[in-house]
Amino acid sequence: MVNTILLHWLDWVVIAAYFAGIVSVGLFVSRRVNKTEHYFLGNRGFSVWLILGQAFGVGTHAEMPVSLAGAVFQSGYSAIWYQWKNLFITPFYWLLGPLFRRMRRTTLGEVYEDRYGKSMGVIYTFFALAFFSFNMGAMLKGAGKLVSVAAGEAVTPNTVVIAMTATFLAYSLVGGLVAAAYTDFVQSFFIIALSFLLIPIGLMRIGGFSSIQSNVQPEMLSLVTPGDIGVFTILMLTINGLVGITAQPHMIAAIGTGKDERSCRIGMTYGNFIKRFCTIGWAVVGLIVMVLLMETGDVLADREDAFGYATRELLFPGAVGLMIACVLAANMSTCSAFTVDSGALFTQNFYRRYLAGNRSDRHYMNVGRLSGVTVTTLGVLFGLYVDIVLEAFLFTETISAFMGISMLGGIAWRRANRYGAFMSLLVSSTLFFWMTFRDYGILLRWQDWNFGLSMLAGFATLIFVSLITKPEPKTVLDAFYERLHSASCFDDSTGKEKLVTKEGHDLLIANLFDLRLNQGWKVFYGRFKVDINGFIVASGVVIGLIFLARGILLLP
Repeated sequence: MVNTILLHWLDWVVIAAYFAGIVSVGLFVSRRVNKTEHYFLGNRGFSVWLILGQAFGVGTHAEMPVSLAGAVFQSGYSAIWYQWKNLFITPFYWLLGPLFRRMRRTTLGEVYEDRYGKSMGVIYTFFALAFFSFNMGAMLKGAGKLVSVAAGEAVTPNTVVIAMTATFLAYSLVGGLVAAAYTDFVQSFFIIALSFLLIPIGLMRIGGFSSIQSNVQPEMLSLVTPGDIGVFTILMLTINGLVGITAQPHMIAAIGTGKDERSCRIGMTYGNFIKRFCTIGWAVVGLIVMVLLMETGDVLADREDAFGYATRELLFPGAVGLMIACVLAANMSTCSAFTVDSGALFTQNFYRRYLAGNRSDRHYMNVGRLSGVTVTTLGVLFGLYVDIVLEAFLFTETISAFMGISMLGGIAWRRANRYGAFMSLLVSSTLFFWMTFRDYGILLRWQDWNFGLSMLAGFATLIFVSLITKPEPKTVLDAFYERLHSASCFDDSTGKEKLVTKEGHDLLIANLFDLRLNQGWKVFYGRFKVDINGFIVASGVVIGLIFLARGILLLP
């Protein structure tokens, strides 16, 4: 068994100081937040650095190093694909980033209403609120597990969940997205550093990469194995990520709030590449723990204790506290963003439209705060219930993928309509949960074949039902696609939006069925120049990361 070693007093001092510091940052930048546009969206004027920080910070949670290090510890290096499932689609983020800005809405619920009508807007709102609750629960429980193990189980995971929630609510209710964005940016630097802090210390402890090569079976060091993670599983995880991210409810706030499309593109793409880079570090930690346990004879009660065990065993007093504080702070800022986003969804898509349509701006901001707290409370309850963080993470991603069928279809295909959108969600989700319950007797389980068949059925249903039912009104479609075809940016001198008329800013995804390839390569490249150039560069980064992940294990 693992010996119980309580945190050093210096660790507690560091944790307390860090919590106080991050709350102070959040409250300091919240001073001028006094209207809904600022509270929910930061006036759509965030710099590329803040979008980078948001994309990395909001997309990187404490459950990720916890779940991935645990998965690698149990299944081998190929388990990196549980987090790298979005690696191959990261270049597509260059294409998706400007779409979220061009939607010019506060929430994706409003986008669904624009595209498919009020009923689909309401359905999306309830889906999004459930997504936030499940995701916050998974994040909070992941952080709770890490702290509990690192502290020698001096505190329980559920105690950590409750303490974290009270802390991030302290500044999110005041500063909204502005506070979340700035705290995310600050935390990003520490998460990068601390994702790799364990590695040199761990390698010195076990004798370098050569010790991993000699003690771990070769098949456990493969990036692709015929075991838990095969090529088909990677393909399904990739589709899960590509389709699902278009419907994840925090994307407009996290990505679409850049001051121009360049900020959105760079922030979304390279903020996530930073996360992919850190993922290599988390995977290596899992391998280090494999060898470390062989030497010590310790036994982990839960595979997801691996990262916390490494933190406690390898880091010195003070550094353990810093690691814990940084990971928790990153989670708190992410949960803060989710609190704000869920409040915006309820306020804009339900309360303002159906319950109280003529109230003051301050009234709606207060409703957003209260509804955000309610969704957060549901997330806490889920976090207290869930035991397997990785399964909870994949569960939330899968729900968004089924919703993403209609979002991606609605952007790329003009003929998609509300009937096809609703039926695609109903068929794909019903089929998936039926097959999962049939095979495992539970609903909280992701399996590649079940997911693949469900996605295929969902897309087929969207196409078939849309074709046999009446299309959306032409005026509605024209207004929707006019926004998607119009680039704009925030003008600092006037404080307002201005159109960008320069050639090369057409979007491939929004014009998927209007590429005009018959006009030749020159015309095609001229229309989509920004999309094409950025996609090629990002694809090169993907190749580089794969070579890095493989090559790092060959080091002495």
